[in-house]
Amino acid sequence: MKLPFPLPSRPSTALLAATVLELLVLTGHLAAYPFGIAQERHARRPAPDHQRHAPGTGTSTGLRPLPGSPDAERPVVLLHGFIDNRSVFVLLRRALARHGRRHLASLNYSPLTRDLRTAAELLGRHVEEVCARTGQREVDIVGHSLGGLIARYYVQRLGGDHRVRTLVTLGTPHGGTAVAPGAGIHPIVRQMRGGSPLIEELRRPAPGCRTRFVSFWSELDQVMVPVETACVDHPDLDAVNVRVTGIGHLALPVHPAVATAVREALESQQTREGTAPSTGTSSVA
Repeated sequence: MKLPFPLPSRPSTALLAATVLELLVLTGHLAAYPFGIAQERHARRPAPDHQRHAPGTGTSTGLRPLPGSPDAERPVVLLHGFIDNRSVFVLLRRALARHGRRHLASLNYSPLTRDLRTAAELLGRHVEEVCARTGQREVDIVGHSLGGLIARYYVQRLGGDHRVRTLVTLGTPHGGTAVAPGAGIHPIVRQMRGGSPLIEELRRPAPGCRTRFVSFWSELDQVMVPVETACVDHPDLDAVNVRVTGIGHLALPVHPAVATAVREALESQQTREGTAPSTGTSSVA
């Protein structure tokens, strides 16, 4: 995949501005980090009376919301990146809630997790819990950085495409990145490197994958090297790659323009069935 623009040979004004914004975002996030350490707690929603079986006839039908009812809204699962937690999504979560998304759930996975596949299995169990709690058959997922890669593995390799309608990734190393802090020390970091066995596993055929992918990437993302590694490039996947201008890696989950674009991607009524996989591009200023 070729970039539609030349990379700057020396720091530009845009890069300097993006770097300053990254530092501001990092400062704010460090302040919010302690508030996101604990896992979210949700009370299980009982199935409405009209969705239950009569006594003695079997299990509850609470996973089958009535068509057209408010409960038919898909939950959104938010998944953070490496050595992070759910606090990174505070602003995006508020933006989605303001526009009517009632079922928002965040998952923290341990920074001590040594295998991305293990985190993907945990995500799968979490998705099943969210579906059971909300009475929905499908969810949407938004993943930042490593979180997007975990979600992709769940969808593409663990059968998660039957549960995930749309997967939105923000600065995710779909093709592996050459820059990763702590490379060679943490096993999951090694799995994010280009050419790793896990990255090669995601290059394998995925015929019939039902999930729609929307990948946001930035030409000023200093964590994704090369920057186009944050694009989904797979012949079997229905994917749109969205270029974001003027911001870096840390700002992707907090920038208002990105939040608006994410909301629009989740609200898209594009059907998954009966359409061939396609790869397109768009941009967010």
